[in-house]
Amino acid sequence: MDFNYNENQKMIADTIRSFGEKHIKPKFMEWDETQEFPVECLKQLGELGMLGVLVPTEYGGSGLSYTEYVTVVTEVGRICGSVGLSVAAHNSLCTGHILQFGNDEQKKKWLPKLATGQWIGAWGLTEANTGSDAMRMKCVATQDGDDWVINGAKNWITHGKSSDVMVVLARTGELLDSRGITAFVVERGTPGFSAGKKKIN
Repeated sequence: MDFNYNENQKMIADTIRSFGEKHIKPKFMEWDETQEFPVECLKQLGELGMLGVLVPTEYGGSGLSYTEYVTVVTEVGRICGSVGLSVAAHNSLCTGHILQFGNDEQKKKWLPKLATGQWIGAWGLTEANTGSDAMRMKCVATQDGDDWVINGAKNWITHGKSSDVMVVLARTGELLDSRGITAFVVERGTPGFSAGKKKIN
């Protein structure tokens, strides 16, 4: 198997390295020490097409393959592991969930904003007492007419405080029922949806 970069990967790598020298390397220690999340940096990566790598062009994405996606995450991660993780979380978890399972209306509504970095996405599964054990999570959703009401809290969510939209997993069936779990897309500003204060133990 040939692990050398093809021409497209080389172009992506060069773009990221150039961007990283100017916008990530001079600041990543400061971000770490002040515990600041670099929203603007992520949005700039979105403008370069790095936040919608797998999203088809019809939805505003780059329309590339997993080969290019691996290149993006690898090259950003070489510069700063934290920013690399954010790029991966945005692409794979929130955006990827909507791309894979959303209907056409949902894709048209959210993917263009996520793929271009206009919006930052998050994915909410982990809870304080159950970790990432989805079948034991306490967050539940119940139907109220045409609406769903979600009750519960999520913890340690990448982009939890900075995201504009989040895919939230909630239990809609019985405890320990793997088919009783539903993913909901929730926008910031939805009544009752808020980020808590950061806690340092």
